[in-house]
Amino acid sequence: MYSILIILSKRRLYLYRNTRIIRSYPIGIGKIATRTPVGNYRIVSKVPYPYTYPGGPLTAFGSYWLGLSRPHYGIHGTNRPSSIGKLVSKGCIRMYNRDVEELARYVKIGTFVSIHR
Repeated sequence: MYSILIILSKRRLYLYRNTRIIRSYPIGIGKIATRTPVGNYRIVSKVPYPYTYPGGPLTAFGSYWLGLSRPHYGIHGTNRPSSIGKLVSKGCIRMYNRDVEELARYVKIGTFVSIHR
């Protein structure tokens, strides 16, 4: 069973299989005014680009969107790789496209996601 731990202060996403870290990825997180919300969530959608998301195409979300159980928040790729490691988003978790594509191969709908400061 897989789960995700996000540590905002480290700007890292950790993928666990049971209790063991199997992958670690750098991430971009929310700006001070639009912080990434801490808490426990689930993956509720997986949408590869170029499919559309309600409200428009996913081009702003890079190559993949992993929607969280908190509406309007997710883990996604980016077409601005220089934003990784920075406070840049409106609260979402940004990843390099290759990283979010790899992550999407592991996780399923319902995967647990815990976000900590």
